[in-house]
Amino acid sequence: MVCTRPRQARVIETTGVSPTRGLKDLPLTTVRSSRQAQRLELARVTHWRRLLKARIDLIVAFAVLPDPLGGHEALVPPSGAGSNLPNHALLVDAVRRRGPSELDRLGELLDLDRRLASYEAAVTQALCGTTEEFIRRLAMDPSSSLLHLHDISCSAT
Repeated sequence: MVCTRPRQARVIETTGVSPTRGLKDLPLTTVRSSRQAQRLELARVTHWRRLLKARIDLIVAFAVLPDPLGGHEALVPPSGAGSNLPNHALLVDAVRRRGPSELDRLGELLDLDRRLASYEAAVTQALCGTTEEFIRRLAMDPSSSLLHLHDISCSAT
């Protein structure tokens, strides 16, 4: 995660909200909690994007299957390496069991990914802003991070 100022303008433009709005007025414990929540949200949106990208990759791969294996005997490894090679029809059936109709969903999935990417950028920028504020506060008063350690350790037990 790299925090840069130019992205902040894009996030404000996209969401209408400044990622650091009001953080300076909040207690340090609230800033810390916000940062933890933003990190969790970023992990969730990143996971959803990975799932969508995997589905998109599969749809594209299904649309254009490779040629049958072992078709060019001069290029096939010697000593019977291809003797256990699965039949091309069996491979095609294995990868297309869910049906080629998923190609129709490609536009929908790309749109979902674009929307998630926008949200991910907003969450990332909010996390960057919160982290910057957290660090700024700690730099100004390092002992402030110790004030609530007792509360944190008591709530963990």
